[in-house]
Amino acid sequence: MLEALLVTLATVGSVGVVYLASAARVVKQYERGVVLRLGRLRGGVRGPGLTMIVPVVDRLHRVNMQIVTMPIPAQEGITRDNVTVRVDAVVYFRVVDAPSALITVEDYKFAVSQMAQTSLRSIIGKSELDDLLSNREKLNQGLELMIDSPAVGWGVQIDRVEIKDVSLPETMKRSMARQAEADRERRARVINADAELQASRKLAEAAQQMEATPAALQLRLLQTVVAVAAEKNSTLVLPFPVELLRFLEKAQQPAEPPRNPQQNPPQSPEPDA
Repeated sequence: MLEALLVTLATVGSVGVVYLASAARVVKQYERGVVLRLGRLRGGVRGPGLTMIVPVVDRLHRVNMQIVTMPIPAQEGITRDNVTVRVDAVVYFRVVDAPSALITVEDYKFAVSQMAQTSLRSIIGKSELDDLLSNREKLNQGLELMIDSPAVGWGVQIDRVEIKDVSLPETMKRSMARQAEADRERRARVINADAELQASRKLAEAAQQMEATPAALQLRLLQTVVAVAAEKNSTLVLPFPVELLRFLEKAQQPAEPPRNPQQNPPQSPEPDA
């Protein structure tokens, strides 16, 4: 009798262990469990840790709640200003409602990927080339809204969408390079002309100052001579002012003796006969 009782207890214990082993499930910290009992959704979401289900009757589906980084394949399209481009992007999303992500859509990752590709092609057709190159933040926001609208019903939240690269045809790249070069040249000419204008104004002011004091012109000439003479490999031609030559010419002429009025008395005119 005792042996039969021990065998029964051992059998019950073994069945219990097998039952617990088949009923116990572990849900990780970044996952949520959804239980389907005979194909129907049962209860709420199972949190992380050890959870129990009814073997054979229940099926536990684990849904990853981490942020998923999904690259969007490069899409080729024509912009609003008739330029053919290839644009690729990346979308960041995560599941916020595990039962909806499991039941509402068959494969929420594939659905988000297809919606992102369609939205990207739509954004390309609605935008101009300059917007794709310089105004990406606004396009990212518009692309995020287009993807997030249907994804809300799938239990998925779009965190961020970023346009990674915009590929242009080689002819368009050369045209843009020529345009940038012409713009740089235009700005260089404007800056050069502005510098010439400022220099001419300063020279006009300096000329007015030198006109009031002629000695300043001589000092400026001597400064120029000193600056040029510092370079010993050049020939210096020194111009002389005309006033200096006239001064030297007058210095070389002999001085005339002064006339004595007593030696040469004035002659009285003779009377007419």
